[in-house]
Amino acid sequence: MIFLTREEALELLKQNLKTDNLFTHSLAVGAIMKELAKHLNKDEQKWEITGLLHDLDYEETKDDPDNHALKTVEMLGDKVDQDVKDAILAHNEKKELEKDIEIALYAADQLSGLIVAAVLVRPNKDIAELSVKSLKKKFKDKAFARGADREKIKEIAKLDIELNDFFKIAIDGMVRIKDELDLA
Repeated sequence: MIFLTREEALELLKQNLKTDNLFTHSLAVGAIMKELAKHLNKDEQKWEITGLLHDLDYEETKDDPDNHALKTVEMLGDKVDQDVKDAILAHNEKKELEKDIEIALYAADQLSGLIVAAVLVRPNKDIAELSVKSLKKKFKDKAFARGADREKIKEIAKLDIELNDFFKIAIDGMVRIKDELDLA
């Protein structure tokens, strides 16, 4: 059971993340998670909140990666349920990937960066005009957005979602909040 609203999650982000890029990343992952939940017939609010809050501790733990995710779980306390905490832990490899929400976050975290990079090299920087075909081309180019771990993105297959479908789902989710992401 989720105890936080989207607005409360955003407030937590504003209190803990001062870097615009990190805030935007959190919004993007939240949007992808919500769209995945819709596709898989899961709890959209829970999945979005999980995506929004997955890097809540990042600025505090960036020089101490071993504590990343552990600190977020501590910060969230009883504001979220164990599934959310487990997904946050799993995204930083603090637990095995088992549940759908864990696999989804693990893959979405990486894909969001690839999508943002693909949009930013487009002339008009409008995510609504990013095609699956174009994103797939960027995905295959290992030199492009090197930080986006392609192997982690491919983990989405464990949810019986093909890569092209995942790209479409993720782009659609991000398009829904493109104004918040400043990718319009």
